[in-house]
Amino acid sequence: MKNMIRFGLFLFSLCMFTFAYAASASPVGLWQTIDDVTGKPKSIFHIYESGNALYGKPVKIFPRPGYDQNEVCTACSGAQHNKPIVGMTLMQGLKQNPSDPMEWTGGTITDPLNGKTYRCTIHLDGNRLNVRGYVGFSMFGRTQTWIRVK
Repeated sequence: MKNMIRFGLFLFSLCMFTFAYAASASPVGLWQTIDDVTGKPKSIFHIYESGNALYGKPVKIFPRPGYDQNEVCTACSGAQHNKPIVGMTLMQGLKQNPSDPMEWTGGTITDPLNGKTYRCTIHLDGNRLNVRGYVGFSMFGRTQTWIRVK
């Protein structure tokens, strides 16, 4: 009887660990983006879920020299032209890859510095998020590593 109780407690603990891991295995939350050239923080980016897809927008910018927190997207076209970058939805429509639960694909990401929109794939690796923007094929792009903000 004691062995059955111990086994039951073990299974319960295992289930709780699995649920806790699954909850943390999501890119939803705040991420610090890092500048590729300087290695310094660029922004705080909020990724959220809406309708089974992921979206994201900057909630804080660490301004480049000569710019301020209220920078607008002069290079963007359409409805985003001359709108503030903070609060602008730059990442859209990413869906979880059924064969790799740590990867989200099929969306887009916009670079507010040049106004261009790229295909996007993200891969969660613990507290790091590898964000890949590309044109055409994934091998024709670049990857940034973002750090989760606690």
